[in-house]
Amino acid sequence: MSETDARSYTVRLELVDEPGELLRALEPIADNGGNLLSIFHERGNLTPRGRIPVEVDLEATPGKFDDIVEALREAGVNVIQAGAERYSEELTVVIVGHLVETDLSDTLQRFQECGGASVADLSLSAPAGTGDVSSARLRLVASEGRSERALSTLRGVAAEKDLRVIEPLTEGSA
Repeated sequence: MSETDARSYTVRLELVDEPGELLRALEPIADNGGNLLSIFHERGNLTPRGRIPVEVDLEATPGKFDDIVEALREAGVNVIQAGAERYSEELTVVIVGHLVETDLSDTLQRFQECGGASVADLSLSAPAGTGDVSSARLRLVASEGRSERALSTLRGVAAEKDLRVIEPLTEGSA
């Protein structure tokens, strides 16, 4: 692989719960040529040190990625883990039901914890308000061979919360 080939990486950070901390953590990524793919930030979930865990998926060349990690550390951002995530599979699903009432952030967190997959994009539609049925379109990215495991996790969480998952057709499906 040449130094000019961009790859997908995941950086796990630990942030203090203060205004501007997320922006401060994202600036070194932008300043060093990183392209953000997704950010998973959940204020209600604290690390054992009482900080907020944040997972950032980004694209960069290997050299730029090293610069990004170094710049994050120099900026005083606690980098818990930094490495390549070879997301090679992408699929889009729709979840329908009482998404807000059943805690959408919990649903997403449990999906993220399945490993090898991430929510790259989310679009929520609640035309009758957050107390009624809503839908969310999720663009999922997964490591090679992990799409089925990711879908299985999503199906399990959805069944538990009485949500419907509308899945994409895959090759060979009837």
